[in-house]
Amino acid sequence: MLQLSNRTKKLGAFSLALSLLLTLLVFPAQEIGAADHGDGPGVSIDRSADLNDAYLFLDPNDNTKLVAIMTVNGFIVPGEAVNFGVFDHNIRYRFELEASGDAAPDGFIDVTFSEKIRSGATQQTATVSSTFFPTFTALTTNPNLSATAPETVVTTDQGTGIAVAAGLFDDPFFFDIPAFSRFVGSVLAGQPNVSHFNRGRDSFAGYNTLAIALSLPVSLLRSRLSVANNTVGLSCRTARRNGTITRRPTRFAAPNFIDVDREGVPAVNVALTPFSRKNEYNTASTQDDAAGRFAGDIVATLTALGTNQTNIGILAGVAVTRGDFVRVSLTTANSGPGGGNNANAGFPNGRRLGDDVIDTILFFVANQNALRDNVNANDVPFRDTFPFIGAPQQPRDSGVDDNTRN
Repeated sequence: MLQLSNRTKKLGAFSLALSLLLTLLVFPAQEIGAADHGDGPGVSIDRSADLNDAYLFLDPNDNTKLVAIMTVNGFIVPGEAVNFGVFDHNIRYRFELEASGDAAPDGFIDVTFSEKIRSGATQQTATVSSTFFPTFTALTTNPNLSATAPETVVTTDQGTGIAVAAGLFDDPFFFDIPAFSRFVGSVLAGQPNVSHFNRGRDSFAGYNTLAIALSLPVSLLRSRLSVANNTVGLSCRTARRNGTITRRPTRFAAPNFIDVDREGVPAVNVALTPFSRKNEYNTASTQDDAAGRFAGDIVATLTALGTNQTNIGILAGVAVTRGDFVRVSLTTANSGPGGGNNANAGFPNGRRLGDDVIDTILFFVANQNALRDNVNANDVPFRDTFPFIGAPQQPRDSGVDDNTRN
């Protein structure tokens, strides 16, 4: 998955395609999700801890800064922004950073939020703490129900140069869930029908998500985390404060928190892990990945499907050998609008907001033939400056399209 060469990129994307194909052939269509929205039974009943996507890319305006974004609690309708556009004060939102080239995180950035106890213009306060820089606080962007989205609040810590933006944003993921589900149904019926993708409707259009975006000086990461091979990896994780929802404890929990969900490389969590083990996967660690905790299921299923050992090895290199991290090169320049769009600098080299990860995966699923979901971009433009995510969808006036594309 590291961008050591174009061939490496293709192998990484192909291994992700294999994981998607695994889902196509093994799991019923109704159990298939997209990105990491609602990937397992545990998070389906704990929406505020449900991770959606992880993004990692160099700031196209200044490649000396690394942007890390996690989105959580998706499918928020604009009319419920003030009710659902609130971070759970009992959740710890963690960015796990890997810099040494192995499967173990080398540093953590934790974000927690004050309790929302007043309506109106009262903002939540984010507390940003870490294993490699001093704690600081930042204000969130307060959602509203007006026709105009609120101005995004960006806080820059003077001591570290880290910038933070947190609040309600348009969901940046784009994908046609029903078309994919219908295509899967045709595959399971033995009559693959790619025409299902002709509908080309973005299932995430018109919906918002909560997001936390960080702008991290590369110099800070190099000095504090001793970056090896000019590469940094990101895995996002949520954990709930113990006792706020009854849940089986795991040995990876901090004394007061219980792990709920994690996300790294797109499709690995959803497509690679059998449904019966998703809760277990979500509370496991990247070291568990490398130790082969889930490798048996992967190998057995792929072997049953006729996957050869070479391709099993490629898949293991993505999801097992060094853990489920999305990794980006700090020396591959990123440029262009909306968080970057220059060729050969995006997924699987990190993940930019505009990278069409679904088409990349489908291309290799179809043995490098053109197979696309025909949803090629987000429904609203991304911003050209940090935090780059589009402004939240707002309630529409009478007679105005609500922008949903279900």
